[in-house]
Amino acid sequence: MSASEVKTEAVYRSEPQVQDGGYRPAVILQVLPELDAGGVERGTVDIARAIMNGGGKALVASQGGRLERELGRFGAKHFELPLKSKNLLTMRKNVDALVKLIKEEGVDIIHARSRAPAWSAYFAARKCGIPFVTTFHGTYSGYTNPFKRRYNAIMTKGDQVIAISQHIAKHINTYYKVEADRLNLVPRGTNVDLFNPENVSQERLIALSNLWRLNGEEYVIMLPGRITRWKGHSFLIKALPAVLESLGHRRVRCLIVGSDQGRTGYRDEILQSTKKLGLEDIVHIVDHCADMPAAYMLADVVACPSIEPEAFGRIPSEAQAMGRPVVSTAHGGAMETVLPGETGWLVTPDEVEQLSRALVQVLSMTPEKRAALAAKGRQHVIDNYSLEQMAAKTLAVYDKALKHGRRAAA
Repeated sequence: MSASEVKTEAVYRSEPQVQDGGYRPAVILQVLPELDAGGVERGTVDIARAIMNGGGKALVASQGGRLERELGRFGAKHFELPLKSKNLLTMRKNVDALVKLIKEEGVDIIHARSRAPAWSAYFAARKCGIPFVTTFHGTYSGYTNPFKRRYNAIMTKGDQVIAISQHIAKHINTYYKVEADRLNLVPRGTNVDLFNPENVSQERLIALSNLWRLNGEEYVIMLPGRITRWKGHSFLIKALPAVLESLGHRRVRCLIVGSDQGRTGYRDEILQSTKKLGLEDIVHIVDHCADMPAAYMLADVVACPSIEPEAFGRIPSEAQAMGRPVVSTAHGGAMETVLPGETGWLVTPDEVEQLSRALVQVLSMTPEKRAALAAKGRQHVIDNYSLEQMAAKTLAVYDKALKHGRRAAA
């Protein structure tokens, strides 16, 4: 019986334990550093919900954060542990704390989503004789350094290993090597109900337009995401003068939507670049937005000009779900999520002229072409990158781990 298909019955163990005359639901413990905003954190909450919906019991251990409350809304339990720490003594204490938690809660699988907590979870799983699952969320820095690669390699020690994209699966096999029967491709999921143009009211659009002082007559180029150098803000800004020249009289606004998370130095660099190019009235940093579905609706094109490969990249997926064309750099996860000429455009990293041409091409599309692209983009995400897809594939990995148990310690 597959966990992904179960709604009203229990998710069963491979060796079921009789309890009160029936089978005990599987108990899955996910561990990560904290539960503030981010792709890892959001995915943890989404999978906890899927476990509960499938009849299992979802537990999460972390240092806590603003998403902690959301777990409680659907019955998942959170346990606060200092799992963000890389202090060896703290990590050793976390092993004991996790062993205690596993025994008290009857945990069947421990699923690690980050390196520091993964080291503690690995030893706790081995002490308790339960399967250890990992999700490889990124390339992780220092992978060319033998010592750092050894630290990163804990993410390949899972009885089952999840890669969030083909790009990451290839990276794992290039630098770490994982047997095919342990490596599972589970792309990140997008909430296609939340990111649905039909579910965004006019009131929300008007409120955000007023906040950002948009009048509806300008072209809006949007770059969402954290304000950090590798996201490629400077790459986009350099492309804008040629875009303005090509479009002539039509006014353009470039909105940078995201928090600098304390990176004030880089934020100042962006502002200096816009001033140097005479773009102060064009480029605006609007900081964090709590209503991204409405934000996407205000964009004529969503730019993802990262200068380093994204492990997956949620922005292209969300934008396409909202029917918005995407212009992204041709590396990393975007090579999988964007269909060139059908749902967006891919350009060579740091090729300013290519980026300018792609943006002009998108902004010059006919309404008919834009409508066809919007429909294709949304269906592409529904078919391949929905939350339901991610949940079903993750629960299938849990089924696999329960069926095969733990492998011999590597």
